Amino acid sequence: MSSITVWFIRCAMIYFLLAILLGLQMSVTGPVYPWMPIHVHFNLLGWMSMMVYGVGYHILPRFSGRPLWSDKLSSWQLWLANIGLIGMAIGWWVREMSGSTTVLLLFALVESVSIVFFVLNMLKTIKAAPAPAKPAAPAK
Repeated sequence: MSSITVWFIRCAMIYFLLAILLGLQMSVTGPVYPWMPIHVHFNLLGWMSMMVYGVGYHILPRFSGRPLWSDKLSSWQLWLANIGLIGMAIGWWVREMSGSTTVLLLFALVESVSIVFFVLNMLKTIKAAPAPAKPAAPAK
């Protein structure tokens, strides 16, 4: 597996554990804000999306029969996805404490850019796939 695949899967596992810990904490204290949206985002953007990214980076180039369109873009995406998600978690807390949504919005935009990078990289990777060869007509 490529290092980008391994790093996305590692991150997915870490976010899964963090989401479980927040879920356990909420099972004792109740769904206290801001833990609920952090728990949800760690599950969906952390655990599920990071796993999809990792598996996508491993499988889609193989299915297309071509190398990944941009390794550099995948590295940027890894960093932005993690910075965006951690920043959003902080943003939910800041929103609860001060009512300001600026931090949350800023990091949601960072997360969105990372998603655009993934989509672009995957579309360019699978677009590069050659059309299947047509079988030769039988000789008469």
